[in-house]
Amino acid sequence: MTFRDLNLNTPLYNALNDLGFVAPTTIQQEAFNVVASGKDIVGIAQTGTGKTFAYMLPILRHLKYSRQENPRVLVLVPTRELVVQVVEEIEKLSKYINNRVLGVYGGTNINTQKQAVAQGLDIIVATPGRLYDLAVSRVLQLKSIQKLVIDEVDVMLDLGFRHQLMNIFDILPERRQNIMFSATMTTEVDDLIRDFFISPEKIQIAVSGTPLEKISQTRYDVPNFYTKINLLEHLLQDSENFSRVLIFIGYKRLADLLFDKLEELFPGECCVIHSNKTQNYRLRSIEQFSEGEHRILVATDVMARGLDIDDVSHVINFDTPEYPENYMHRIGRTGRAEKEGHSILLSTEKEQEFRENIEALMQLEIDYEELPSSIAISDELIKEERPVIKERYNPIKRSQEDEPGPAFHEKKDKNKKVNLGGSYKRQISKKYKKPKTRGDKNFNRRNKKRR
Repeated sequence: MTFRDLNLNTPLYNALNDLGFVAPTTIQQEAFNVVASGKDIVGIAQTGTGKTFAYMLPILRHLKYSRQENPRVLVLVPTRELVVQVVEEIEKLSKYINNRVLGVYGGTNINTQKQAVAQGLDIIVATPGRLYDLAVSRVLQLKSIQKLVIDEVDVMLDLGFRHQLMNIFDILPERRQNIMFSATMTTEVDDLIRDFFISPEKIQIAVSGTPLEKISQTRYDVPNFYTKINLLEHLLQDSENFSRVLIFIGYKRLADLLFDKLEELFPGECCVIHSNKTQNYRLRSIEQFSEGEHRILVATDVMARGLDIDDVSHVINFDTPEYPENYMHRIGRTGRAEKEGHSILLSTEKEQEFRENIEALMQLEIDYEELPSSIAISDELIKEERPVIKERYNPIKRSQEDEPGPAFHEKKDKNKKVNLGGSYKRQISKKYKKPKTRGDKNFNRRNKKRR
């Protein structure tokens, strides 16, 4: 099957030809007619199978030219980088279509975005928080939204966007088409579908959590952080095979520490992104990695959502994620668009349970490899790996039972005063036999007569 078999129009065919795309993926084939029909749809497919085109092709096919200022299509995504990426994909498809697309996200000047919204648009791509801020300010009107697309909804719920999503649903028109795509399905997502979708049609290309077949997976058991560094040094020496490497780690502080260590070993070849970095820094790092200026990119889990970077040779999981779905999103950055990819998982003894949960979700055992004999086992531990020392008995330290309770005492007399209103002034004048103010004419006149 080719794109010519889908009911597209000439502008879209021309855009696809310019991009060099001939055949649609399975999710693109299955979702096209359902999205075009206007029914609510839930699509489940592995990451890297072209879900953005799966919902945008039918939307753009039936999006008629309009001069109205308010947007008709709303696409919600969890991260700023994904906003930029989706806008770029829509602009590629809209090369020969006269429509207006805008991406909005937090971390940038909201006034600039307000000015852009006021100029009018057809499609808005946004993170939930910034979209709600714009809607509350009355600059952005959502009354004309006909289609709502929620991309990577499970990630939004994980990141705490549930409250913003509920608020957005409240201000959207009731008559709209709901479209949702994700690589994994959770109970929270099921609850969301049940509450807000109307008899959705479910298209499931693969069981939730199924990895792409073209990704080869291996794992190492490594005792600690610095031994993992030694293993990375050994692996990354092979720059020909490890040509573009994405390394995931769970925490921002450790991401910075890992970046510093790798920059010492491979100067000028590394970059890092996480939520504490400025937006310009993050976008610049992704661009430099995509264009090959940097060979190694260190990232946290937030950056694993939907990022489409071409020709990532290896994804290395520096730690084993606690939630198996995070692992699926991580390894989905390689082996995209029918290409081969490689994933490496590093696990300490404490992380073995997480690894077993991942294998249970995939229904697949990850190939185990022994550590090379040349790898030095480090004795140095980072703060998170050091054992917590608990004191058995300290006669000086108070026990919890001996801790003082909340302070309570009776008010002093001077603090028991109450507001007496008008009678207060009478008491003062009775006490001092003179007015409070110096300019009381009547009092001065009576004193003159007495004299």
